[in-house]
Amino acid sequence: MTPGSYVVEVIVENKPLARDPEGETIHQNLILKGGFNQVTSVRAGKLLRMNVEANSPEDARAIVRKLSDELRIYNPAAHTIQVRIVG
Repeated sequence: MTPGSYVVEVIVENKPLARDPEGETIHQNLILKGGFNQVTSVRAGKLLRMNVEANSPEDARAIVRKLSDELRIYNPAAHTIQVRIVG
């Protein structure tokens, strides 16, 4: 296979049952006070976008997943991640 360049995103979020003080603050102090009562909750997170040279999209995703785990891009005790190819 010919290597290609892929854009891979990593979304880091607090685990679902963990409190999210940043999301709570955005919801209470901005959204609700701004009159957007239709929004019932907010979860904040981080987005990392990486350009990866790999043989396939699956290989690019696997490389980013491996580096995220091995280099502790996130804390697995407190966070979850999603790794996705976007380009």
